[in-house]
Amino acid sequence: MKLIVKNGVIHDAVHPQPYEADLLLEDGKIAAIGKDFSGAEVIDAQGLQVYPGFVDAHSHIGLDGFGMGYEGMDYNEMNDICSPQLRAIDGINPMDETFALARAGGVTCVCTGPGSANVLGGTFAVLKTAGRRVEDMVVITEAAMKCAFGENPKWVYEKKCDSTRMSTAAILREALMKARRYSQQVDAAQGDLSKLPGFDMKLEALLPVVRGQMPLKAHAHQANDIFTAIRIAREFGLQLTLEHVTEGHLIVEELVEAGLPLAVGPTMTHASKIELRNKSWTTPGILAKAGCRVSIITDSSVIQQENLPLCAGMAVRAGMDPFQALQAITLRPAQHIGAADRVGSIEVGKDADLVLTDGSPFAIATTVRRVLIDGKTVYQA
Repeated sequence: MKLIVKNGVIHDAVHPQPYEADLLLEDGKIAAIGKDFSGAEVIDAQGLQVYPGFVDAHSHIGLDGFGMGYEGMDYNEMNDICSPQLRAIDGINPMDETFALARAGGVTCVCTGPGSANVLGGTFAVLKTAGRRVEDMVVITEAAMKCAFGENPKWVYEKKCDSTRMSTAAILREALMKARRYSQQVDAAQGDLSKLPGFDMKLEALLPVVRGQMPLKAHAHQANDIFTAIRIAREFGLQLTLEHVTEGHLIVEELVEAGLPLAVGPTMTHASKIELRNKSWTTPGILAKAGCRVSIITDSSVIQQENLPLCAGMAVRAGMDPFQALQAITLRPAQHIGAADRVGSIEVGKDADLVLTDGSPFAIATTVRRVLIDGKTVYQA
């Protein structure tokens, strides 16, 4: 199927300056960018701004039921502090109303998964926000392994096994050591079933992590927790992304040196615990200006998923460059979650995920007029 989005002002998230052009969409992809396309259905975007679909690098959408309270919460396993074998894809509810709200706000792709109750919580999945079953929505089934530092695992497991940051680090380090040894044993067996170690589902789940094929997605607010995450990742030679990074503005030089992807937020909330006392809207702008790869996140349902662009607007209000703020909800999160080959910018060959608005998405008065996912209209005002 061919479709032309005509007469819009394109904000492609690659070039700082917008430009007028038409988009030719074919088979769910952006086939061409230019003028004078014909022979296809037309969406007239005259007077509208055209953006790539917004991307959230850190969310719990589909696992935290809309309007359901605790009984609908499916994103934290509360019985085992170390549960890397869990997969978000097995718990996501595509019928949850939050997906419709996300689409209405222009959010077309999310990385969603377990919360932060566990030192190791399981794998996040990357998916589009339209579909009736996960298999039809998924972009990456297992994109990252969630781990958590700081107050959350201490709070949940204080009376059981974890009441200090030292315990949290030790539990993670033990799991990684076991997984590394397990990996070595599997490799040494060279496919000989009689020589393989006894099957362990937790260690199997950690094999892509210790082999450098899947990043740890590290929940860390305080500066010391950020440094612990970096220290352990270096110790084991792991890929790492940093999530929340609340005190990132206090350690800018160190984060520039580390060169890691940073997902900043959620910031549109009260400082509800001690590790959030330095929360600031200036953080993403300060880090981006210094050269860090910054995404802005909602941590939905902490902030409603559809308010992702408003979070970017608040960062702009606090001094962030507007183009860097746009990239922080499009191209940067797509890179952060390993999906930039498909989403995050308006480029030939990428998925036809588009948001048409009547103004800047950062402004509360702006209306999202139409949203396309894979070249199909999924929302229209």
